[in-house]
Amino acid sequence: MSRSKLWMCLLALVQTASVDAAPSSVLLTGADLYTVSHGVIQRGELLIRDGKIAAIGAKVDAPADAERIDVAGKRVYPGLIHSVSALGLVEYSLIPASQDFAETGENNANLHSDVAVNPDTAQWPVARAAGVLTALIVPQVRDDGLFGGQSALMKPQGWTGRQMTIASGVAMHLYWPGKPAMRQRLDQIVEQARVYASAKRAGEVVTPDLRLQALTPVLEGKMALAIHASGASQIRDALSFARQEQLRIILVSDWEAQSVAKEIASRNVPLILTAGAPKTRGDGYGDVYAAAGILAAAGVKFAIANPGGNAKSALRLPTVAATYSAYGLGDAAALRAITLTPAEILGFGEKLGSLDVGKAATLFVANGDVLMPENRVELAWIEGKSVDLKDNHHERLYQKYQRKYQEIAAGN
Repeated sequence: MSRSKLWMCLLALVQTASVDAAPSSVLLTGADLYTVSHGVIQRGELLIRDGKIAAIGAKVDAPADAERIDVAGKRVYPGLIHSVSALGLVEYSLIPASQDFAETGENNANLHSDVAVNPDTAQWPVARAAGVLTALIVPQVRDDGLFGGQSALMKPQGWTGRQMTIASGVAMHLYWPGKPAMRQRLDQIVEQARVYASAKRAGEVVTPDLRLQALTPVLEGKMALAIHASGASQIRDALSFARQEQLRIILVSDWEAQSVAKEIASRNVPLILTAGAPKTRGDGYGDVYAAAGILAAAGVKFAIANPGGNAKSALRLPTVAATYSAYGLGDAAALRAITLTPAEILGFGEKLGSLDVGKAATLFVANGDVLMPENRVELAWIEGKSVDLKDNHHERLYQKYQRKYQEIAAGN
């Protein structure tokens, strides 16, 4: 036998042994299960098998070889979803060479954000330590750009961008133009894309145009168009545009969306509500965070987001949701807005966002209410695979300075 074949056989044996040694099932017992979809199961049990939630309830049947983990007194939640993120596209905000979140030009519809994600970024491990186990990686624009490209739904675990990608081309992202000339240019691009699609169906395209071709699924209603708009005027214009062009859209907007809540609800358009700040002297922070409750009362389906490319944006996602809760939204609705609702808006409600049988076992165990910053995520799984929560920069610094104060206390 050749040396190369011998090494291949040894590698196969090691891999087989690793698979055999890993538990085929994991049973979590004794925790309060915050299902999001059907309330809280007190001191329940949840069975993870083959990467999915196999059973959940007050008492479940588990295989004899299942690894049993006692999490009594803890809480189990579905993984949080960071629905407007640039994690992996930005490493250091002050170093341009480490930023890959946007390209120049007005139409970059053919770009896929997952291709640019750095799987070795230090941001992802910090995010998952906060319970953020899924993120929509959103391309942005520069200057007077319109179409930023296509977002991807990704998980913070994997060796490569491909392994981390749950789905590519989730939505096309359009940044609503503030200048009349660019608004006119938007109409021209859409018309060009329709002409191109018609010519391609007729076999008359000689020179492919990847930018216009990428817009075809949007025009055909096969891909959602996420429109980033700010203020009542832009939102109304965007709604009118979508209706005229017969497009399936998702609005991405800040707290000012509350002023047109009834119009958004009447069009049955989902919204990703981004955290913002007061814009005029007469605005207060209460106006900002009361927006979620007003939108909910109007019947708008919305997710809560905290946009950003650094780990801080992911870490603060539960806190932002908690603040909306305190200003009238309520805890249950706030939790749903960072779990199940974003999954539904993005088209993954059957796979993610709640603790239900058949869904991906992407979940975590916390020592208390996840919306409260003093509580911590202690265990986590992504599609049934255990996550190392201590392998992140923040945890290493915490442990380092814990040792410092221990030495001081010991008189060293």
